[in-house]
Amino acid sequence: MDDRILRHPLRVRVNHWLIALSGIMLIFSGFGEMPMYKRYNVVKIPGLAWSEDFHIMLYIHYIAAIVFMAAVFFHIVYHLRRREFSLLPKRGDLKEGIHIIKAILTGGPEPQHDKYLAEQRIAYAAFGVTILGLIATGLIKVYKNLSGVYINPDILFWVTNLHTLLTMVFVFLLFAHLAAFLIKANRPLFPSMFTGTVRSDYALSRHGKWIQDMKVKTQ
Repeated sequence: MDDRILRHPLRVRVNHWLIALSGIMLIFSGFGEMPMYKRYNVVKIPGLAWSEDFHIMLYIHYIAAIVFMAAVFFHIVYHLRRREFSLLPKRGDLKEGIHIIKAILTGGPEPQHDKYLAEQRIAYAAFGVTILGLIATGLIKVYKNLSGVYINPDILFWVTNLHTLLTMVFVFLLFAHLAAFLIKANRPLFPSMFTGTVRSDYALSRHGKWIQDMKVKTQ
């Protein structure tokens, strides 16, 4: 077996970073529209004086949203066409996730994993629901700005607050996603989002189910 195993093809990695970077720009521009950067002196940071301009933040938000939605659409269609569902939650993931956390904290043995850990599948579902909710509420917020469109103010109130709440959830999930790589056992997975590969010895020792599944498919 080669020293390294392909985990993420190039197009998957590019799509992942498009979602991540456009998502970060949506957060940055969204908070800038409130506005809050002048209040908290973000505008005094060298190079960020423009962040207090509402119209600039709005344009950035719209451009980032277009990239974000296109990347999410590509992600869904790409994996549906290839019938790749390994990131979807499975029965028993919550129980397995607790087992993994206990093993990491106590130094005990972990169960053999598929390509993705149970925590990753649970986080993926949480990200999916949050992202779809952000897109839906965001489109409503844009739609109400069109000429001749009227939406009940009470509905807009709840849509706006839901959009803000989902933004906070998205920020939390993003930090939790990054914090997971602070765990020593997870660190070898982080470079794979840049290189696309993981060490074969790591994959064999921790993701045995994935390796076995690949062997079956190649037979």
